Amino acid sequence: MNQSIPIIVPQTDLKVGYLAHKAEIDAAVRSVLESGWYILGPEVKAFEEAFAAYVGVDYAIGVGNGTDALELALRACGVGSGDLVFTVSHTAVATVAAIGLVGATPVLVDIDPSTYTMDPGSLAAALAYSSNGRSKAVIPVHLYGQPADMPAILKLAHQHSLNVIEDCAQSHGAMLDGRMTGSWGDMAAFSFYPTKNLGALGDGGMVITNDASLAERVKLLQQYGWRRRYISDIPGGNSRLDELQAAILRVKLRYLDEDNVKRRKIAAEYSKLLAVSPVSLPAEIPESVPVYHQYVVRSGKRDILKEHLKTLGVDTAVHYPVPVHMQPAYKGNLRVAPGGLSATEKLCLEILSLPMFPELPENAIRVVCEAIKSFK
Repeated sequence: MNQSIPIIVPQTDLKVGYLAHKAEIDAAVRSVLESGWYILGPEVKAFEEAFAAYVGVDYAIGVGNGTDALELALRACGVGSGDLVFTVSHTAVATVAAIGLVGATPVLVDIDPSTYTMDPGSLAAALAYSSNGRSKAVIPVHLYGQPADMPAILKLAHQHSLNVIEDCAQSHGAMLDGRMTGSWGDMAAFSFYPTKNLGALGDGGMVITNDASLAERVKLLQQYGWRRRYISDIPGGNSRLDELQAAILRVKLRYLDEDNVKRRKIAAEYSKLLAVSPVSLPAEIPESVPVYHQYVVRSGKRDILKEHLKTLGVDTAVHYPVPVHMQPAYKGNLRVAPGGLSATEKLCLEILSLPMFPELPENAIRVVCEAIKSFK
């Protein structure tokens, strides 16, 4: 491999997202710095209201990060030690980590190999097998910006009296049947990590819901259980979205739909140019509007292809190379759905994330596709 050839097409580029709106972001940051109010002030309140309106829900609570958002949502739903929470193994480990943080046991189900999201059939099998009264919640993950099959998942959850908490860390602005992801379940958790479709310039997260009592409980849990300062009504922690990040996110929210359109155009161009190529392309489910947090292809020679692309100046990534149930920290600390996770395990050997960010130039897309087509 020729190590002297530079990477000319990055898999992602965070700086260009800042530079695209530099003047507005700098002004927003300066306003916060000059205000002297840095925690739980007017910027957080304004962003919470704007984000709730954007998704189409009644309540939004800014928190420290996406993992905290999942943990607080689970706690608000009363999930705790010994309870079972159903989710997927092909996800960022944060999804499963949050379940462990509340003392619950993850039950991992398989994915649909065409959408990479939760397979309702596998969920149904796991629920039937786990009918012991400890089943409490389902966390579908809208992975890579592709909505999970929410109608089927909700039907199963309601049959078993389970709360549904959507993991929307990668699906800001995605839609299914005309509804935003995050507006389907009892609660939803968002991450604003810098790589996300709506990314801060640091950490941040959000819990959203239409349920006033759940929203109130999250607000208590996020700051020591306080209704009145210094008086804890319930045990709580400390997870707050800060004013600087809220101000930055308010600016970037105004451009989220525009950026998602750009992502969809990039995905469409990839799909057109790679229609005849040595890789399998991602699918779009009917009545969905995915937002392509990642554009993920499949190859039975993934690792060789990745190195081939690197030599040609194309940077790629693997999200995620090892399913959670096969990672050292979680072996023996979770359950696996009946029938196993064969689709998950096969997928993780084949997936490759191509360069994807709204500012990706058209000529770079052609470079990527030609590099893939040259692979033998």
